[in-house]
Amino acid sequence: MRTVLVTGPGGAGRSTLAAATALAGARRGARVLLLTTESSAPETVLRSRLRADVATAIAPGLHARRIDSGDRFRQEFLAFQERAGAALDLLGASPLDEDELTELPGSEAFALLHALRAEHSSGDRDLLVVDMPPAAETIRLLALPAQVRRYLRRLLPPERQAARALRPVLAQLAGVPMPAQKLYEAAERWERELAVVQRVIEAPGTSVRLVTDAGPVAAAALRDLRAGLALHGRRTDALLVNRLLPTGSADPFLAALSGGQQTALKVLREEFPDLPLREVPHLGRDPQGIEDLAELAEPAAPAEPDDQAEQEEPADATGPVTARPDPWTVVDRLATDGILLWRVPLPGARRDGLGLVRRGDEIVVTVGPFRRIRTLPSALRRCTVSGAGLRDGVLDIRFTPDPALWPAGPERSS
Repeated sequence: MRTVLVTGPGGAGRSTLAAATALAGARRGARVLLLTTESSAPETVLRSRLRADVATAIAPGLHARRIDSGDRFRQEFLAFQERAGAALDLLGASPLDEDELTELPGSEAFALLHALRAEHSSGDRDLLVVDMPPAAETIRLLALPAQVRRYLRRLLPPERQAARALRPVLAQLAGVPMPAQKLYEAAERWERELAVVQRVIEAPGTSVRLVTDAGPVAAAALRDLRAGLALHGRRTDALLVNRLLPTGSADPFLAALSGGQQTALKVLREEFPDLPLREVPHLGRDPQGIEDLAELAEPAAPAEPDDQAEQEEPADATGPVTARPDPWTVVDRLATDGILLWRVPLPGARRDGLGLVRRGDEIVVTVGPFRRIRTLPSALRRCTVSGAGLRDGVLDIRFTPDPALWPAGPERSS
């Protein structure tokens, strides 16, 4: 399944262009599902009321469904409450009823990730288009599975489960389930679920599509967003510039607005020369219905079959997490310069927004408001960080072998 995650700064029209992208895919013969967490904008654009329990037919080949984060939260909470029933009884706790549950902040993110996993497991579609939250929130959401898995490994290391065979015996002697047993069982279940979601996000056929307007600050706003996506290994496949006015108007007011947009377009092309930029016209009205979406659909169409992502082998949802090659690559320069380079692609990043800290066998990279923690490859753990530099959108982190851990020194490679 091809998955296109459509996002952008708030107010740029991502819901409309997500719907247009989905329609373009359907008109090319694909079985398409549009997923959204919004309730008003997509329904207005599609002129159809979306349901959470079943997909609604919008056009030939195109269905749409709304994700109900509140319902998902209630289901998960009640299931947790049932699993923890014995422990809650010991504490004298009173269970909560379904009708008194109100979703907590952050529930929408987990509901969306669950929906991604479920749709990939079904195999019923060729193309999944997701109307994502605003871009900064999307970046953090897509990083969530890997981050939570890291927290679980630190707080509940698998090696500490060596004595798990004793827990059923202890539980029988005590007459109640052992809390540690339940805790590790829950951690194992979360690990499995998060691993599957991470595979979906990192699959070769999953990409992010950025939507922006052609305003004077568009390029500056997109720099950190694209760098944040790259920091977490997310592939951006296109930039859709929305609501472009026609050029050559005789009206001085419209001509000035159009001229400003064309200037912003030029800046965007210069800032992101490697990113396909697609111009989406302003219809002179708020798009509503399939006819209006059809006018926007072609510029928002998914990439052609000769796109690199389409040439790659589709990721197996049950396969290894590293289905897509890791963009962070180690370059061996021991023989020539006595160092190893860890190359991190960060298109759009600026030096004044970069941060780099090593903590034991991990390294913390900060790009603007975004942060990622990576475990060092085995060879780099025996080195010290000797410097770093950002050039042409690539961060090179220099590592020098530690003589105490790498006795032969740089000549060892020769």
